[in-house]
Amino acid sequence: MTRIVTEPGRVGFRVAAAQMRFAATIDENVARIGRLAKQAAQGGADAVLFPECAVTGYAVDFSSLRPPEIREALQAIAVLASELDVNLLVGSPVFRRRKLYNCLVAFNRQGAVTYCYAKNHLTPSDELHFAPGNAIGLFEVDGILATSIICHERRYPELVRLAVMAGAKVLFHPNAGMDALAVSRKKRSGCDGIAARAFENAIYYVFANSVGPQGGGKWSAGDSKIVAPDERILQLADNRREMVIAANLDLRLATGLYARRGARRPAFLAQYWRSMVREVRRQAERAGRDFDLP
Repeated sequence: MTRIVTEPGRVGFRVAAAQMRFAATIDENVARIGRLAKQAAQGGADAVLFPECAVTGYAVDFSSLRPPEIREALQAIAVLASELDVNLLVGSPVFRRRKLYNCLVAFNRQGAVTYCYAKNHLTPSDELHFAPGNAIGLFEVDGILATSIICHERRYPELVRLAVMAGAKVLFHPNAGMDALAVSRKKRSGCDGIAARAFENAIYYVFANSVGPQGGGKWSAGDSKIVAPDERILQLADNRREMVIAANLDLRLATGLYARRGARRPAFLAQYWRSMVREVRRQAERAGRDFDLP
């Protein structure tokens, strides 16, 4: 049974992370997304994050996917966002000019796609099927500037740092573990760098992972979490069950202070940081176009 765990706190921007157990088919995954999104919306969530490749699962044969079936699934999620009056951020493979990308698709409360972020740093298994993205994520959710990384990209802190220099206050991180059970168990210790990334940038960090067996002897550790800018873990899921966690974010605390200071000192680098931030903004706008989306 799916559980909802909520964090008491200030009324404000409320985020949820849906820890999801992948199903065998796209239709089943879309149904699970609908069920979890409904529960999150009933709990007052303004935005709900789902794992990497939530639409298909991560153990699927990506080479067998075709644009119409992905577009149809995303259209169903668009309708869901509109019906629930909630922002949905959903991991999905997405086609663009006949190439497949590993993406996070953002739907607003009206069901419109507002952004599509494509994973830049691919794992060796990703590279068999996906083309790499070429932008740092920068998009608005209810008027709040946010960014995203996907799974493996937690190892590349510059993706987050530059987005925060550009004004992002919340990081949305969809994940899908594909590890041997022993490795998956080690990841459950919380030594994943997430709290440090929130602290070093003074932002909120929302992490939605898959959970349980992934097929082929692979496992995902769960441990979805929502972390405050001071490293406090506001909510933490377990490593066994599908569940929704949620927390109220006081965005006054998401100052981006250390990223902004880092853009000024040492002084000889300041001009280069400014130049990079300008390019981050330009490329984020350009790169979100032309995907095969509803």
